[in-house]
Amino acid sequence: MCNNNASSELNEKGYSLKKYKILAVNPGSTSTKISVFENEKCLVSEEIQHPQDVTQKFEKIIDQHEFRKNLVLEALKKKKINIHDLDAIVGRGGLIYPVKSGAYYVNQQMIDDLKAAVQGEHASNLGAIIAADIRDDIFKGTGRKIPALIVDSVVVDEIEDICRITGFKEIRRKAISHALSQIASVKKFAEERGVSYKKLNLIVAHLGGGISVGAHHKGKYCDVNNALNGEGPFTPERSGSLPVGQLIEMCYSGKYTLQEMKLKNKGKGGLIALLGTSDFREVEQRIKSGDKQAILVFQAMAYRIAREICSLIPAFEGEKLDQIILTGGLARANIFVNEIKSRLKALDVGITVYPGENEMAALRDGALRVLQGKEQAREYFGKIMK
Repeated sequence: MCNNNASSELNEKGYSLKKYKILAVNPGSTSTKISVFENEKCLVSEEIQHPQDVTQKFEKIIDQHEFRKNLVLEALKKKKINIHDLDAIVGRGGLIYPVKSGAYYVNQQMIDDLKAAVQGEHASNLGAIIAADIRDDIFKGTGRKIPALIVDSVVVDEIEDICRITGFKEIRRKAISHALSQIASVKKFAEERGVSYKKLNLIVAHLGGGISVGAHHKGKYCDVNNALNGEGPFTPERSGSLPVGQLIEMCYSGKYTLQEMKLKNKGKGGLIALLGTSDFREVEQRIKSGDKQAILVFQAMAYRIAREICSLIPAFEGEKLDQIILTGGLARANIFVNEIKSRLKALDVGITVYPGENEMAALRDGALRVLQGKEQAREYFGKIMK
């Protein structure tokens, strides 16, 4: 297990009062976001762009890790950040085997599973590997052991067995979602209200390039759609859930290859298929100009999100729903948020909006909880969830 060598004062609750420097690394498909924090204060923040003509030279996403790590180190050097002053590095959690919510130490088992793409390839798989590489560089340079962590990986899976069952014996539902954003949003809401999130029943809709709608039952992330592989509402680039019979006929029509069908599901589905763009700002402009097809698709997307939210009411076992939270990049679009709200009026439940992305702050907060002694980071054991 990694630990921080520096001693620190403790407050009356036994939590550390030391100021910690934390590097957060969030790899995406076309960029890597980095931020350096001193406790909650942001010292440096940058988004390193990766042009497609550069990334396509790599056969697999995982092959980019050395390339991206070096760009991160260069960016930190330009900002006059000495990596040897860091107390922790936290990366976005990728497609490892299912885990519980919370922070995990990056260990060799996790690195091996990410390199083997045990649950698929995704840019988020690079987060833990880059964090571990920089951690090891610091140890080689100074002998200091600092933690490399992930927080609330995309594969956080706390859903109940009853939620996994489908009408196909061979298929069980999986949870792959924006868990980092989801859990950060419920904790933020609880903190603002001065209530433990373990006492609240909340539904969170993360609205972005992918859309996840999750139920949080008294601190447990008990149900959510598989946002990566096409379950739930359609999104700017993903098809969402489809009528199964028609989909089967399409798959066996002979008109499409397996790869073409996969792209229709993820990459060329949703708004791209229906309107020819994934840029929601363009969709808004077309709506303002009176484009009837854009208006119809816009309303349909809001309807599907509202329907997904309503479908989670049974997850609370008859208990009262306390609040609905809308977050993510699309939550910046007021007309879209208002369209969703209008379709949820019958629930008579408050709706809170946290527009934009909150992932860097969520990574910071998770690492800070570990450093301050408020949370014990877990060890990752691969297929065995502990």
